[in-house]
Amino acid sequence: MQLNLFAISEPLSKPAITVTELFEAYISCRSNKRNTYNALAFETDYESNLIKLSEEINNGTYQPGKSIAFIVNKPIKREIFAADFRDRVVHHLIISKLNPLFEKKFIYDSYACREGKGTHFGIQRLDSFIRKCSQNYTKDCYVLKLDIQGFFMHINKNILYQKLQQFIRDKYTATDKELIIKLCHIVIFNKPVANCIIKGKRSNWDGLPHDKSLFHSPPDFGLPIGNLTSQIFANFYMNPFDHFVKHDLGIKYYCRYVDDFVLVHPDKNFLKSLIPVIKAHLAKELCLLLHPKKIYLQHFSKGVKFLGAVIKPHRIYTANRTKGNFYHAIEKQNKIVRNHKPTREEQKDFLSSMNSYLGIMKHYKTYRLRKRMIFKNLSAWWWNYVYIVKHDKFVMKQKYEKK
Repeated sequence: MQLNLFAISEPLSKPAITVTELFEAYISCRSNKRNTYNALAFETDYESNLIKLSEEINNGTYQPGKSIAFIVNKPIKREIFAADFRDRVVHHLIISKLNPLFEKKFIYDSYACREGKGTHFGIQRLDSFIRKCSQNYTKDCYVLKLDIQGFFMHINKNILYQKLQQFIRDKYTATDKELIIKLCHIVIFNKPVANCIIKGKRSNWDGLPHDKSLFHSPPDFGLPIGNLTSQIFANFYMNPFDHFVKHDLGIKYYCRYVDDFVLVHPDKNFLKSLIPVIKAHLAKELCLLLHPKKIYLQHFSKGVKFLGAVIKPHRIYTANRTKGNFYHAIEKQNKIVRNHKPTREEQKDFLSSMNSYLGIMKHYKTYRLRKRMIFKNLSAWWWNYVYIVKHDKFVMKQKYEKK
C-alpha cells in the first residue's frame, strides 16, 4: 500500500504529528486488528480518517472515542477494554516514538511486550537462573515468587504521568515533544468506564474480583487491559522497581513478567527478609500491594510455576491450567462441528485456537501429551476439514480444497 495524498508541500508553522507518521502507526495497528468492525470501517476511507486524526491531534481537539468492555475467561477471567481503532492508531504512534527510549532503560529480564522476548524466553531464563544459582542442581538454592494484587487496576495515574512526563523531557529530542506529552496525558487520564459499550451481559462480571475491574478502581487509578499503551506504560511504571531489586537489593537472579516476579538466591532466610522490604517499597513508591495469597518461597527442587509452565530440575512441564484450557478449547470446537458444517470463519478460528495451544506446548517435552489430547478428544468430524503435519512441529492446517 502506498500513500499518495499525504505529501505536505508547505513547511509546518510549528512542530506537528505528520500524516505519514500516523500512516505508519496505522499499518502497524491494522496488522493485528484488520478483521474487526472498527478496523474495517476505518480502512474503507483510511486516508481521510488519518488526515482528520492528524488535524485533531495537532489542533488540540483529539479525544478518545468509545471503548468496548467485555470479559474473557481464558486463560483466566479478566476484564478487557478494546479501544476504538483510531485510538489504537494513536497508541501505536506514541509507542513507536517512546519504546526505543524505554528499551535503553529497561532491565534485560523483564519480558512482557518486548521484541524477542515473551513467555517462553522468560521461562527459559528462569530455568537458567536456577541452574546457575544451584550450580547445576548441586547446591541449595531457593525461589521467591511474588505477585502484585490487582496490578493494572492499581497503577497510580499521577505517578505514572509525572514519571513519564519527566522521562520524555529528559530523553526525547524530537520537535513534537510537547504533543507527545499531551497525547500521553490524554491516554493515561482517559476514563473508558465513562464512555464504553458493554459487550455481552452485565452478569459476565459476576465472580470477577473488584480489584480486577476498572469499574471499581479509585479515581485516577487503573489502566485498561487491552491497550498497547497500558502494557508498555506498565513496564515503564515497574522499571524503577526492577532496578531497585537488582541494584539496591543486590539480586543477581531476578526476572519479571508484568506483575509476576521471581527472585532466586542460595539463602532462604535472606529471601524471606526481603518480602517486607519489597512490600514497603511497592506501597511507598508505586501505591501497589503484594498479593498476600501469592507468596511462594521454596527450595528449587520443589519446582516453581511461572508463565504457564512448571520449572523443575532437568525438565519443564506444561502447567495443569494450560492443559485444562486446551481440553476446553477442543470441547468448544467439537460442539461447533457436531451442530453444523463449520463455516470458513469457524474453520479459521479452529486453526487459530488449536495451533495456539500446540504452539505453546511444543516448547516443552509434550509430544505424547499433544498427540493424546488431539486424537483422544477431537471430534472425528474435524478430520474432514483439517489434517496434521508432523515434521519438526505439531501443527494443524486446513486441507487444500480440490479445484
